[in-house]
Amino acid sequence: MVAVTGITGKVGSRVARGLLAQGQTVRAIVRSQPKGDEWAALGCEVFVASVDDAAAMTEAFRGVDGVFLMTPPNYDPEPGFPDTQKNSVAIRTAIEESRPGKVVFLSTVGAQVTELNLLNNSGMTEAMLRTVPVPVAFLRAAWFMENAAWDIESAKSGVVHSFLQPLDHRIPMVATEDIAQTAVELLGQSWNGVRIVELEGPERYSANEVAAALASALHTPVRNEMIPRSTWEELFRSQGMKNPLPRIRMVDGFNEGWIDFESGQRVSRKASTTLQAALQALVSEKQS
Repeated sequence: MVAVTGITGKVGSRVARGLLAQGQTVRAIVRSQPKGDEWAALGCEVFVASVDDAAAMTEAFRGVDGVFLMTPPNYDPEPGFPDTQKNSVAIRTAIEESRPGKVVFLSTVGAQVTELNLLNNSGMTEAMLRTVPVPVAFLRAAWFMENAAWDIESAKSGVVHSFLQPLDHRIPMVATEDIAQTAVELLGQSWNGVRIVELEGPERYSANEVAAALASALHTPVRNEMIPRSTWEELFRSQGMKNPLPRIRMVDGFNEGWIDFESGQRVSRKASTTLQAALQALVSEKQS
């Protein structure tokens, strides 16, 4: 049996379905019972647990061969990432008490970077997981290709407003389906200690290539417009953010190149899904 957190999201749901397709038993960890109904109908065992509840997570992890671990996204963390610290304490307790066979943690490109940025939360979780008494794999995924979902409506009108700059600067990207397939693969393997798997697509892509892929999928011309760096803080605060600096510095890191894989592009694992294929599937899904 494999316990899957984040099962209602894009990656977690694909991990669960991949495991079920292999004939494995899945324990769906959800934050409320109604969120588990779909998975119960598919034959999953459902546990209600929040990632900050050590007792509930202990029971959710107990008796499983593996755990696919995701932590809740927080795009506007308080200084010092207190929610991440709180969650880490609960997760460590749960793992120490339940002793699952292994843990595969969905981490991120740049988790090793110490410069303040939004991805520090994954680095903090990695640091905690290095201390637990079970085998752990950090699946460091590149920028999600499906982040372009936020741009589809704008692209329909012919323009995408880009934080990624310069527009021809290429960064590591990966499709969520490839992340899930890699996680399923890791959950079926055995190892000791800590593994790091850094995953990106078959090549790197720029904001211009995102716009071109959206244009192809939507069958309409799409151009990029850069959002001036000087306007980011005011823009994010107008959207309700209280502490936008970590998010700003994350985008800076991609744009300036200091957020990248620890092992470098030459060593990272290359998945097969292209940006154009991922965005074509994304647009088709939105239109269905």
